Amino acid sequence: MFDEYRQFYRKESDVDAARNFLKERIERNESEIFYTKNDDGSMTGFVQLYPIFSSARMKRKWLLNDLYVRKPFRGKGFGVALIERAKQLGRETGAHSLALETEKTNTIGNSLYVKTGFEQSSDWNFYDYTL
Repeated sequence: MFDEYRQFYRKESDVDAARNFLKERIERNESEIFYTKNDDGSMTGFVQLYPIFSSARMKRKWLLNDLYVRKPFRGKGFGVALIERAKQLGRETGAHSLALETEKTNTIGNSLYVKTGFEQSSDWNFYDYTL
């Protein structure tokens, strides 16, 4: 499913590399991953969060870096459930906030984030520098 997610963002399929990437994150305790299942036990979606910190607030933040729901299960509450679980993690760890970014063209994701209480920042500019 992680490989499907990467393909959604126009990356070439590489199941072995995807498996190794997730394995490293889990073994190094570098991220938190939650997933949802359908009634038949098949995985329907996942969310992956990375810890970051706010020096000014002296608190943890969580970067909601990956959220994916398989196409047949979209619009059925799995995305909302995953976001609610991410919020629960934030509360459990005393975090200040959850941060995320998505493509402007991701209309489904953008709608979901607003629906679940995320607000688009008008106060901050976000920049990327590709190495």
